[in-house]
Amino acid sequence: MRLRALLETDALGLRLLGGEDELDRSVRGVMTTDLRDPSRYLSGGELVLTGLAWRRDVTDSEPFVRILAGAGVAGLAAGEAELGDIPGDLVEACARHRLPLFAVHETVAFATITEHVVRQVSGERAGDLAAVVDRHRRLMTSGPAGGGPEVVLDLLGSDLDLHAWVLSPTGRQIAGAGDAPLAGAVGAALAGHHLAATRTGRRAPHRATVGGTTYSLFPIRNAGRGTAPASRDVRESVLSDWLLAVEADASDWPPARLDLLQGVTQLIAVERDRRDAARTVRRRLAQEVLELVQTGAPPAEIAARLRVAAPVLLPGLGTAPHWQVVVARVEWGVAEGSATTGAPAGSSGSAVAGGPVAQALLEEILVDPAVTGPDSVDRIAVAHTGDEAVALVPLPAVTAPVPAHDSGPDTAPAEASADEDPALHADVLLAAVREPLSAGLADDGRLTLGVSAAVHSPEGLRGALEEARHARRVAAARPGRVCAAGHHELASHVLLLPFVPDDVRRAFTARLLDPLRDYDRRHRAELIPTLEAFLDCDGSWTRCASRLHLHVNTLRYRVGRIEQLTGRDLSRLEDKLDFFLALRMS
Repeated sequence: MRLRALLETDALGLRLLGGEDELDRSVRGVMTTDLRDPSRYLSGGELVLTGLAWRRDVTDSEPFVRILAGAGVAGLAAGEAELGDIPGDLVEACARHRLPLFAVHETVAFATITEHVVRQVSGERAGDLAAVVDRHRRLMTSGPAGGGPEVVLDLLGSDLDLHAWVLSPTGRQIAGAGDAPLAGAVGAALAGHHLAATRTGRRAPHRATVGGTTYSLFPIRNAGRGTAPASRDVRESVLSDWLLAVEADASDWPPARLDLLQGVTQLIAVERDRRDAARTVRRRLAQEVLELVQTGAPPAEIAARLRVAAPVLLPGLGTAPHWQVVVARVEWGVAEGSATTGAPAGSSGSAVAGGPVAQALLEEILVDPAVTGPDSVDRIAVAHTGDEAVALVPLPAVTAPVPAHDSGPDTAPAEASADEDPALHADVLLAAVREPLSAGLADDGRLTLGVSAAVHSPEGLRGALEEARHARRVAAARPGRVCAAGHHELASHVLLLPFVPDDVRRAFTARLLDPLRDYDRRHRAELIPTLEAFLDCDGSWTRCASRLHLHVNTLRYRVGRIEQLTGRDLSRLEDKLDFFLALRMS
C-alpha cells in the first residue's frame, strides 16, 4: 500500500507535516518504537510509529531521523499525546532527510494504525493468510465475542494447518489453538532455546527440536506505546518478551509467509501492550504500599491502603487476606561473547537496569504454572525500586490451619484449604522456570529471590519485607544463576553467611578445604565426602561408618588424615564448626 492511502483514511487521524512529494512510497509493514536507535528492528519500507519518549531535547531529532532514513523506512508518524504539538526540530530533521512525517491525533491509538496497515499490507503480499489477517480484528476485543490471541492461532490452524502457541519467557502457555495445550516441559525447553538464541544474537525465527518435533520460534517484542524508553541492550527485554512457537520448520518458507507470520506477532504484541497497560493499577498500588512500608508509615495508613488494594488484587474475596512479600534482584555482569544490541561481544555497554527486569520476572514467576492465559496475573502486584523488585502477594484467609515453619509476633499461621497450602515456598517457586531463565541470563546474569512468611496485619509488612530481603541475601550466597531462599532458613546459621565479605569467604574455605580437595584429586581418597558425613552424623564413628559403608578403622584413618592435612582437631567443637561453615560457604 502507499503512504497516500493512509493519509486518505480519516479513521487513522493522520495529519501530514512534511514530505508531500514522497507520498507514493510503498509501506511494507509497521513498527512501534520509542528506542533512540531502532535500526536493529528495521528492514526497510516500514511506517514507524513513535510516542516521542526517546526525545529529551532538540538535539535528539536529527540522529533519530538519520537512522530511520538510512534504514529506508517509508515514513514516520509521531503521536501528539506526549508533547502536544510535534516539535519543530523533528519536522525540520524529516524535511532535511526527505522523510514523510505525520502527526497522530491523541485520540487515535497506535493499535488502530497497526491493525489497519497489517491488514492492508498482508492482504497484498499473499493470499494464504488473507483470512487470518482479514479477521484479526477479533484479537483486539475481549469477552465471548473476541477471544484474543487464540483467535489468530485458531485461524493459523484452520487456514494453514499450522499449530502455534504464544509462550511467556519461562515457557508458560499464554495462548494456544484448539484443545491441544503444549506440555509444560516442552514449553520450558522452547523458551530456553529462544532465550539462548536471542542472547547470542541469532536472527529470528529460531529453529528448535524438542522430543523429535521441530518448532520455529518468533519473538513478540513489547516495544509499543506506553512502554519506557529502552536501551540498545537486548538484556533489557529478553526476559520479558513473549514468543510465538509454531510447529513447523520455517527455514524453507518463502519470504511472503515469513513476513505474514511477522505480522501475526505484531498483532499479538498489540494485545500484549493492552494487557500490560491493565497492570498499571496493580503496580501503582504495590508501589504505594511499598513506599509506605519502607518509610515507616503508621500501620493505620498502611491498612487503609491495603483495604483499597485487596478488592483489586482479590476481586470477590469475602475475607481479608494474609500477605506474603517476595523480593527479587537481577544483576548483570560482563561475560565474554555476550550479545548486546549495538555493543560488541564482550563489552559491557551501558549499565542494564535490573529493577524493571526483576519486576517483569516476578510477575511471571508468581503466576501459577497450572494456569494458562494472559489474565492469570490479575492478582499479582509488583513494584520495583533500584535494582530490586518487590511483590505483595495476597493469600486468601481460609479456615483449615496449617502449622507454619516458624513464627514470630507478626507472623500468622499459614492457612489453607484441606487439600493444599496457598502460601508461597521458595524451594518450589523456581523449579519450573529455572532452566529457561538460566538460558536467558546466560553467563553474565543472575536472579536471586527471597520469600517471607505470611503476615496478617499491616504491622507485619515491614518485618516481612526485611525478612524477604534477608532471605534473598542467603540465596545470593549460593552458587547458580537462579537461586531462592525462604523465611524458614533465616532461623539458622546461614543467615550470617551472606554478610561475610567475598574475599574473607574465599580465604577461609581455601585454607580449610583446598588441602583436602588437592589430596582427593591426587589419591581419590574421598576426604571431603567423609568430612561431610562425619559432621552430619554429629561425630558419631559408628553411624558415620555405617552411612559410608566403611570399617570404623578406615573411617578413623581418613579423619586422622583430614586433621593432619589441615592442622585441625575434629574432636574440638570450634574446629567442627569451622569445617561445617567452610563446607556451607564452598
